[in-house]
Amino acid sequence: MKNRDFRAMRREEKRRKFEQKQAARERDRMRLAEERQRKQAQKREEAADRQTMPDTFVGRMEYSRRGGIVFIDSKWLKDSVVIPQPLMGDAQEGDKVIVRITKKARGNKMAEGEIVDILGPDGQNDTEMHAILAEYGLPYSYPEEVEKLADEIGAGITPEEIRKRKDMRDVFTFTIDPRDAKDFDDALSYREIDDDTVEVGVHIADVTHYVRPGSEIDREAYDRATSVYLVDRTIPMLPEHLSNGICSLRPEEEKLTFSVVFQMDKEAHVKSYDICRTVTRSDRRLCYEEAQQIIASEQKTEGGKVASKSHESRSDEALEKALFALNALAKKLRAKRFEKGAIAFDREEVKFEIDEQGKPLSIYFRTSEDANKLIEEFMLLANRTVAAHVGKLLQKPFVYRIHDLPDPDKLKDFSQFIRRFGYNLKTGSTRKETVSKNINNLLSEVQGKAEAGLIETIAVRAMAKAVYSTDNIGHYGLAFPYYTHFTSPIRRYPDMMVHRLLERYLAGGNAVSEEEYETLCKHCSSREQLAAAAERASVKYKQVEFMQEHIGQEYDGVISGVTEWGLYVELNETKCEGMIPIRSLLPEDYYDCIDKEYCLRGQRTGKVYTLGDTIRVRVERADLSKKQLDFSLVL
Repeated sequence: MKNRDFRAMRREEKRRKFEQKQAARERDRMRLAEERQRKQAQKREEAADRQTMPDTFVGRMEYSRRGGIVFIDSKWLKDSVVIPQPLMGDAQEGDKVIVRITKKARGNKMAEGEIVDILGPDGQNDTEMHAILAEYGLPYSYPEEVEKLADEIGAGITPEEIRKRKDMRDVFTFTIDPRDAKDFDDALSYREIDDDTVEVGVHIADVTHYVRPGSEIDREAYDRATSVYLVDRTIPMLPEHLSNGICSLRPEEEKLTFSVVFQMDKEAHVKSYDICRTVTRSDRRLCYEEAQQIIASEQKTEGGKVASKSHESRSDEALEKALFALNALAKKLRAKRFEKGAIAFDREEVKFEIDEQGKPLSIYFRTSEDANKLIEEFMLLANRTVAAHVGKLLQKPFVYRIHDLPDPDKLKDFSQFIRRFGYNLKTGSTRKETVSKNINNLLSEVQGKAEAGLIETIAVRAMAKAVYSTDNIGHYGLAFPYYTHFTSPIRRYPDMMVHRLLERYLAGGNAVSEEEYETLCKHCSSREQLAAAAERASVKYKQVEFMQEHIGQEYDGVISGVTEWGLYVELNETKCEGMIPIRSLLPEDYYDCIDKEYCLRGQRTGKVYTLGDTIRVRVERADLSKKQLDFSLVL
């Protein structure tokens, strides 16, 4: 009996050890499969990006016997590069540097390169922000020689120049911009003409009066094509003397401007307009919060007139009157846009409160309020008026801002995805106005719901990207048959191109080469997309930096991405996104990624994790060098 029991125990122990080995082999297989899937996905991304691979890379340098080794970890290249001693410059161990590959890796031999710039010690805020810019091939400093040339330019507001322009210095004018803005490139003016007609001026900094075609400043602006707005800084397209100085529409300073002056009735119908060069003088500089406070304080009597108030000055009274009237007109303009099929993407913007060293102290969210929408509507009105004037009336080659219809397959997938939340989106109509109306109804329906952010994100992904082109196909998202960018020449090169074409055509000049301008448009579109990617990377970096102080804490979140190697989760409280590796979900299971259903499904347990699911996670790791958060699932 004892022998039988002993043999049974031995058999049970052998069986248990065998199952443990099998489980260990299965875990190893899952880990290897996951790593293989991740590498395959990386290879696909690298293949897609190979055509745009940069000449230089950012990495961290360490000393070696032969000189230095730079460890590169970018979307284009993950490698170690040997730097011979003579090519190290003044780089120190632990510095982030920019390296150019001089010899590719072959066999067992590592790649070789040279250090072309030193960004600074790894981990410092300035170093990391410059590294983000360098990674996307964007400039992080301004050439001194170009700044010196800009410093020599004077405002040039002479009596002779004023006589060439429409003088609007006596018309009440003001700017509304973010609190920390310094480059004020647009202003509004307002005055009443008669009981039913008002004059609204959209005044834009006349940058091209100062920046001449082919000059060093112009070439530098074209290369940059756009200003870049990182979390803690602006990398300007133009030298500071121009962008924040003589071109900026600062209060109580006379400025040269390019304007669209509208005659409008009280129902926001444009009776007439004049596109002209002007000289203006801003009476007030407001931030959005101040403007919103005034708009929100509007008091009306039953007759609809502003109730009497005590005013500190005539300027305060004029400002209130202008803001109340323009806000009413903006709401009418906005309503008309949506009636014609414009799509309402009013998404929250992630913002940071940071200290003097750039460390994020808190995260908050900014939404678009009436003051933001007021400025938006009149900028849109000016942009589409200018585009229609050239494209429809003059019928000459021009620079348009275009937005194609959504991809039908992506829209169909989106429609299928939202059904899991109980929403329907009809996409079969051939009328684009009907499709956009259905999208608007959906976005309105999800407002305030837990899944709102996710559905808006997926909806944006289904849309085409807006780009610059001489081939006008209209702007689907705004529902405009003609649209351009005219209102921000301080920070966008296409706006400078538009200003120059306007000047040429208004003076009776000949048509330009469409082919030449299409090449310029493609360059500007490409640079814009790189700048947007860098801006997102800076936000991601600060989110990871902020979450370093919250390791081990638990948060509620929503599954925001489903991949072969894990789940991406966006935290409800901070909008920070991190990843749960697939191997940490349920170690005894193997998961299939089902793209069409946006989910992971366990082969043994049948457990399903779907895009949009609400889950609770723990913050396990915050890797600043990779801008990556790792979460674990809280069961």
